[in-house]
Amino acid sequence: MSQTELLNQRAQAAHEIGKLKRDVGMPIYEPDREQAVFGNVRKLNQGPLPDRDLLRIYERIMDVMRQIQKEEIAPQATEELGATELDSEVND
Repeated sequence: MSQTELLNQRAQAAHEIGKLKRDVGMPIYEPDREQAVFGNVRKLNQGPLPDRDLLRIYERIMDVMRQIQKEEIAPQATEELGATELDSEVND
């Protein structure tokens, strides 16, 4: 399975997780959970990619997945957000 397919599967799961969190009133951001994931990443990393770089990749993936969850909880609010670092107008 390609990385793109895996990321898209994770995005679909994030939609479902967002719905569940909305229904039970759970927060989207769970810092303890994220720190546990980072700990697992460090433990499993055998290089050559340094922990610091691998963690940056995971942080970005988690940021995107949190945004997907936010869209499930408050779709109108996310549509009103401004530019992001991914927008070419911001980066040019």
